[in-house]
Amino acid sequence: MKNRKYQIRLVLIICALNIGFDQWTKYLAQTHLKGKYTHSYFYDTFKWIYAENEGAFLSWGTGFPGWLHFLLLKVIPIIMLVGMFFYILFSDKLTKFQVIGLSFIVGGGIGNLYDRIMFGKVVDFMNVGIGSLRTGIFNYADMAILIGIGFLLFSKKKS
Repeated sequence: MKNRKYQIRLVLIICALNIGFDQWTKYLAQTHLKGKYTHSYFYDTFKWIYAENEGAFLSWGTGFPGWLHFLLLKVIPIIMLVGMFFYILFSDKLTKFQVIGLSFIVGGGIGNLYDRIMFGKVVDFMNVGIGSLRTGIFNYADMAILIGIGFLLFSKKKS
């Protein structure tokens, strides 16, 4: 992107909105779903179900020893997110779609990382699927990361 001020504002707004919406939806899940039954919609295609995840994607890393858990789920993500954040703020090599996609990824990553650091776990509350073919339980931050990846997949390389 050529307009630096616009790029910085765009990154900050997208990251802030994703972090804020993620934290708000997790608060709603804790308030309205914790300790309650699963809510099912559209013939069990979509479910609201409360879960706490001490690991990462599909509980990966939950059983790791403390030092490895700390390194892989806190230290490395901090380094990667900070690096990615400054890259998207100041890179001239990115298209608008790439800036948007990377901002969604950073916003979602910060939302989940904040929970891991502050609470030692991440709140998950959504599940989709048909019959026995289902996703894991996920949250808005996970969706933001996937939305960001979608933007990156459909962005054109800057010439």
